[in-house]
Amino acid sequence: MNFKLRYLLLILPVTILQPGFSQENKGPMKLSLKEAQEFALNNNRNIKSAKIDVQVMAKTVREALATGMPQLNLAANYQHQFVIPEISFGSFLDPTLLPDGNLTKNDIIDAYKQSPYIPLGVKNNTTFDFTVSQLIFSGEYLIGVHAAKVVKLMTEKSLAKTEDMTKESVAGSYFMILVLGESADVLRENLVSINKTYNDLTKMNEQGFNEDTDVDQIKISKSNLERLIASIEAQRDVSLKLLKFQLGLDFSQAVNLTDSIPGLINSSKSQYITAPDYNVTRSIDYQILSDQVFVSSLQLKRAQSTWLPVVSGFYRHHEQTNQPSFNMAVKDLVGVTLSFPIFTSGQRSSKISQARFNLDKATITRENGEQGLILDFESALSSYQTAYNNFITNSESIVLSKKIYEKSMIKFHEGVSTSFELSQNQSQYLTSESNYYNSVLTLLNAKAKLDRILNVY
Repeated sequence: MNFKLRYLLLILPVTILQPGFSQENKGPMKLSLKEAQEFALNNNRNIKSAKIDVQVMAKTVREALATGMPQLNLAANYQHQFVIPEISFGSFLDPTLLPDGNLTKNDIIDAYKQSPYIPLGVKNNTTFDFTVSQLIFSGEYLIGVHAAKVVKLMTEKSLAKTEDMTKESVAGSYFMILVLGESADVLRENLVSINKTYNDLTKMNEQGFNEDTDVDQIKISKSNLERLIASIEAQRDVSLKLLKFQLGLDFSQAVNLTDSIPGLINSSKSQYITAPDYNVTRSIDYQILSDQVFVSSLQLKRAQSTWLPVVSGFYRHHEQTNQPSFNMAVKDLVGVTLSFPIFTSGQRSSKISQARFNLDKATITRENGEQGLILDFESALSSYQTAYNNFITNSESIVLSKKIYEKSMIKFHEGVSTSFELSQNQSQYLTSESNYYNSVLTLLNAKAKLDRILNVY
């Protein structure tokens, strides 16, 4: 019996596997399907990474908002001047040097004296500039903040999509483990019967009551059954490790699955035989595509907003630790800055054209995605209905083939049937069993996929 482990393709390369979720080995974890899915939502590494992306985008939005909020900056500057420039205002009349009485020309000339030199700086000085700025208007800023918020919503929806995909993959591994386990149990029961028949035939052959070919034929069937059981058990071990990987558990952690195949089949059988209503706009994938169109339209508006002026205001306070004697620096200053681009040699027009093309491309992508999602739903629904019909057929076939095999076993022990006929009936029964469990797995996986598409997890 050949089981296709389709979900093994979800395993990442071994080189990127990191140590898993640390859990104390106090005993096996008992998990139903729902409990396993809920556990994965909290511990799956891909989901943890997606949650970090959401937190990063939240900080990105806060960063975008902060650029338009008041900004306070402090600038400190230390300088040393080797040569201090000096200035003198020339000669001036000093009245105290004038004699009493009548003044002569020489008296007035003698009363003039040279003014002292005034240094225009100091050798060592440290200056501090305190600046408060505020963006008053910027169309590019307003649209950019809006776009950042939309991208944050897209990141949150991407997290929800990752969670849904993880639930589906966990369900697939869970189903595989149960199917392989139940199939191995059935085969082991058959092996017990085959071993008994083989031992009986061996004793009878030793006494000469049957042919060697009868013993050899049963021995071949016995060996084939043993190899099949070993193969299924190995596949089950791999599937169990895959489930632990999806749950974020260490491979050493023991896990017991509490759900059963009959219970899962009863909960999924015939649920989607009647086609359910499908609204593509409720799909997370469609919503992400729509958000991308919206972001592209905002990018177009942002490019167009570069034609608008940017207005900002500021207040600056200037302080010096060592004031020079002659100081014309202004301590407090308030101003408004207006930036209005006039001519950019076609740069802005090119950016606007690019943004418009990107919007057209995003719209086409959404339309294509919408059709693809509808096709994906219809394909999944058809696969489920086909899987359901195959399950019904194989359920009947396994009952009939088991009945035929059991009767041939009785006939063989009574000497009415040959070992070749017994081997043929056993092969038919094992084939029916393989088809049955494959149909069970296909049905459960098809139902899990429809649950994800219809967002009913």
